[in-house]
Amino acid sequence: MSPSPPPTMKSLDTLHNPSAVESGNAAVKNVDDDGREKRTGTFLTASAHIITAVIGSGVLSLAWALAQLGWVAGTMILVIFAIITYYTSTLLADCYRAPDPITGTRNYTYMGVVRAYLGGKKVQLCGLAQYGNLVGVSIGYTITASISLVAIGKANCFHGKGHGAKCTASNYPYMGAFGGLQILLSQIPNFHKLSFLSIIAAVMSFSYASIGIGLAIAKVASGKVGKTTLTGTVIGVDVSASDKVWKAFQAVGDIAFSYAYTTILIEIQDTLRSSPPENKVMKKASLIGVSTTTVFYLLCGCIGYAAFGNIAPGDFLTDFGFYEPFWLVIFANVCIAVHLVGAYQVYVQPFFQFVESKCNKKWPESNFINKEYSLKIPLLGKFRVNHFRLVWRTNYVILTTFIAMIFPFFNSILGLLGALAFWPLTVYFPVAMHIAQTKVKKYSGRWLALHLLVLVCLIVSALAAVGSIVGLINNVKKYKPFESID
Repeated sequence: MSPSPPPTMKSLDTLHNPSAVESGNAAVKNVDDDGREKRTGTFLTASAHIITAVIGSGVLSLAWALAQLGWVAGTMILVIFAIITYYTSTLLADCYRAPDPITGTRNYTYMGVVRAYLGGKKVQLCGLAQYGNLVGVSIGYTITASISLVAIGKANCFHGKGHGAKCTASNYPYMGAFGGLQILLSQIPNFHKLSFLSIIAAVMSFSYASIGIGLAIAKVASGKVGKTTLTGTVIGVDVSASDKVWKAFQAVGDIAFSYAYTTILIEIQDTLRSSPPENKVMKKASLIGVSTTTVFYLLCGCIGYAAFGNIAPGDFLTDFGFYEPFWLVIFANVCIAVHLVGAYQVYVQPFFQFVESKCNKKWPESNFINKEYSLKIPLLGKFRVNHFRLVWRTNYVILTTFIAMIFPFFNSILGLLGALAFWPLTVYFPVAMHIAQTKVKKYSGRWLALHLLVLVCLIVSALAAVGSIVGLINNVKKYKPFESID
């Protein structure tokens, strides 16, 4: 009889769930049908994850997007992309299990779903698009959080010295502080343990979006509003002809990508308990998440555009569309920063687990990679520590924080990454897998309609990518390294 493996060894299935391999009847009751630790996610936690992922500080820039497109196109595009995102998210939710959406085998990641239904090189394309986007988002969030923290100091400065004062500050210390906090939070073992952080972040997103809407309503009520038009910025008055085109492309891209949470939809769905069926719960959570988001987007975009008109700032709060009441502006920026703390983890955890699963599979006998230790933390109880997780995640946060510091225009790159990832992850793969799963007849009316949707969204992504490249080139021309950002 061969010796049993040492207790420090863990299979790939239990890499992030060591309690699943405990002995005894209690452990049997505490595992799901795949042998992993019993999932405890609910409709509420899934909705919180979605809202945290979708409602970002970009909601406060939608007035700028509407200014580029105007009342008609701007509001129509907001609603159309909400419908498209919800529809494709329902298709993707049905693919979590294969081949049957309720009784099939679980797939833990987006790549796993694509492997189960499509296979081949499409799996690598999915991984490149998904994880490249997730890494980019973590860098972009570091920059955005620092901008909000700088805005807190500026708001206080403007209040004390006047709105015309030259209030400047460096973003670098704030990026460092944000990175330091993320090093600690990144030791949260996996996505399943993020519910509390997502709920806090979701509350914060509601808070600053509501503050932005309230301030915009107050500005409209004051009567001191900007000029709005049905078609947005006016050529020869507000912008040149070429700027009108490129900024319109960027605006459409901003709106399309502002709904794109399908990048992490499967990872969210994998946190749900198995009863009721995960796909049904995920569809309800997606409906609530997208509906709630759309309401806030329409309010922020439309009321913000009504308040500022065609000269709407890129962001209500960090670009100081409002100076007073200064304490409310400060509080809103605090909410943005806290939201980004949670959103960073929601986006980065799937990438962490992807790398750790690969390493576990490659070096299954390595104690450094697989062995976990129990650490007691006062007031928080026991916490699992793994040497590899500690070293690799810490170095990841340090590296991405450093990139954020040397490329503070990275948000323009993030727009390009979003353009490249939106089409395959939000539209193409969900549609292709739905066709494979339900065996939609080729050239049937449904088949043609689905392919038309894919084609239209591909064109939108391509145009947005062009707009992002133009914006990136302009930002690079203005960039001066290692200077304080005003």
